[in-house]
Amino acid sequence: MSQLPTQTHAGHPRIHKSAALGIRASLGSVLVSLGLGAVKIITGILGHSYALIADGIESMLDVASGLVVAGSLKIAAQPPDEQYPYGYGKVEPAAALVIASGLLAAAIAISIQSIREIRVPHHAPAPFTLVVLVIVVAAKELLFRFLFRTGESINSSALRTDAWHHRSDSLTSLAAFLGISIALVFGEGYESADDWAALFAAGVIAVNGVRLLRTAWREIMDAALPDKVVDEIREIARGVDGVAGIDMCRVRKSGLGLWVDIHVEVHGDMTVRDGHEIAHRVKDALVAAKHNIMDAVVHIEPMDE
Repeated sequence: MSQLPTQTHAGHPRIHKSAALGIRASLGSVLVSLGLGAVKIITGILGHSYALIADGIESMLDVASGLVVAGSLKIAAQPPDEQYPYGYGKVEPAAALVIASGLLAAAIAISIQSIREIRVPHHAPAPFTLVVLVIVVAAKELLFRFLFRTGESINSSALRTDAWHHRSDSLTSLAAFLGISIALVFGEGYESADDWAALFAAGVIAVNGVRLLRTAWREIMDAALPDKVVDEIREIARGVDGVAGIDMCRVRKSGLGLWVDIHVEVHGDMTVRDGHEIAHRVKDALVAAKHNIMDAVVHIEPMDE
């Protein structure tokens, strides 16, 4: 016996609330990144620091990624319809793929330009660039923690990926700070230290990009969720009156919500109508749980005596 979707046109209220929270966080990060990016690029140009210019370009990518996240959350929160009966949740990990790909592209571009700057003699960076970098590192680290914490609270891959985008930005700024400090302390012959720092930062960005790309891809491919989540869902179903046991339970993540396929065991001499009623109660209990379960297909099986 299977349960047909009951949420087809209603959506899930917690999904909408979570999406709204994520959108506000993303748009806030856009404004911060826009301001920081402009300051870094201008300071880098005036202070002869390519590492700072590269860092500013990476911040501008944060602006684009923030807008992508906000848009994906808005789309992913739409309820299922006849054309997309499983909803629009996959838009959210798809956005994470785009952001992770942007990180890799930025790493390649920064690496190429860093190598060019290393090969061409230039002036040492100006000391005032260090002050800007200290402010940037602190601001980006705070932004990372805020976005990552929000992403964890609403279970958003795109927001967590965007948070790591800001952590990468913080790391590039820290690398730039070290490189410029070396160039200023050791003087002539060390002018390219900040370019080497930019090259190192590009490597850090690339590593994060690959890791985040893999995470987003796993979600798109419906990889298994952590055992803890599946076990909690099984326990919720097992606690419903009339359920004798749980056979199979499969859970997949789609955007901010989960979709469940579960086989519930009942006493074999139970009538079809009673089994159908238990299936409804199991589904209602799962949808009402804390895991943002969009829908559950409940299959009833007779328990082995």
